[in-house]
Amino acid sequence: MDAKKTGSFICLNRKRQGLSQKELADRLHISDKAISKWERGLSFPDISMLIPLSETLEISLYDLLNGGNADE
Repeated sequence: MDAKKTGSFICLNRKRQGLSQKELADRLHISDKAISKWERGLSFPDISMLIPLSETLEISLYDLLNGGNADE
């Protein structure tokens, strides 16, 4: 897994949903600082966040784990 690629993918899909970092954080019951760290590639979402994050962003868990479409 590539932290920067995954972070960029999270950011792209958050923006596609029209959400701010704070709004996404509120939906996941975490801090907006955690979202910022993910998007900058400084950390990965905790395993317990993967399914709620993929559901909120309306992306597959597979794509989330791969940082986007594997064909890209």
